[in-house]
Amino acid sequence: MRRCDSPPTSATWGARCGNSARRVLRGGTGTRGQSSRPVSTHHRVSHDILISRVAKRVGDRRVLKLIRSFLTAGVMENGLVGATDEGAPQGGPLSPLLSNLMLDDFDRELERRGLRFVRYADDSNVYVRSERAGQRVMVGLKAFLTGKLKLKVNEPKSAVARPHTRKFLGFTFSDRVQVKRRIAPKALARFKDRIRELTQRTRGISVDQLIGTLKRYLSGWRGYFGFCETPSVLRKLDEWVRRRLRCFLWKQWKLSRTRFRELIARGVSRDLAAQTVGSPHSVWRLSCSPALNIALSNRYFRSLGLPSVGPVG
Repeated sequence: MRRCDSPPTSATWGARCGNSARRVLRGGTGTRGQSSRPVSTHHRVSHDILISRVAKRVGDRRVLKLIRSFLTAGVMENGLVGATDEGAPQGGPLSPLLSNLMLDDFDRELERRGLRFVRYADDSNVYVRSERAGQRVMVGLKAFLTGKLKLKVNEPKSAVARPHTRKFLGFTFSDRVQVKRRIAPKALARFKDRIRELTQRTRGISVDQLIGTLKRYLSGWRGYFGFCETPSVLRKLDEWVRRRLRCFLWKQWKLSRTRFRELIARGVSRDLAAQTVGSPHSVWRLSCSPALNIALSNRYFRSLGLPSVGPVG
């Protein structure tokens, strides 16, 4: 099959076969100084310009007609279909390909200027040595995107800043001599919000059902964010998840006699079990108590099939 997409540059990996976000993050690791981040958006892209880019690589008029129909199919909002005179629909399989075709000129322009950059789909970082250089590059790139490509720049997401103060594909970078990939604070906050939602005691599900749901989510999350270079953060997340599960089970046991019986059955001494059941402390504080750590140990959760997001061992 003939390739319709243009050959990628040395710093472009977005939405191409065999190339994942991990490669672009490797390209960003090791950068210091200032980061100029122009983010273009395809909600305002000209259909004529986009089709002309496709026509340079596709000679079949039927394919071109089909792509234009895809672009002008319209969108449904509040039950009503609205016309789309500009922009590319997001979320479809064709959208990443059109994004790469549209931004190919942008990549070549960055290479022509001798700039260090990484791009994934329509999100890109350009690395320079100083804030002054970053401001100058930002002005030039905005002019190129809006003038030649007729694209609108997403101003709230575009900025000149140090790499460790910005997030990129869910990651950020440490501000040290040896630069490391870190999970962005917003990504960590979303992770905890999702775990809170899954482990809330009002869901009315069994422990096995809960572990099954967590297993799917944690495995997928680890598959992407496990690429970070800060294992201590992942270990702390594991500890936090287990505390949430201990809270879930403690609340599920409800009655004092049930809690006492469960603790005794799981190897806790009678004195310690009675002391824990009668404790005035909150559930969250009890989740790291000696009794619950014995009764609901790490080994117990592993036996249920709970995966770890951190390094094993």
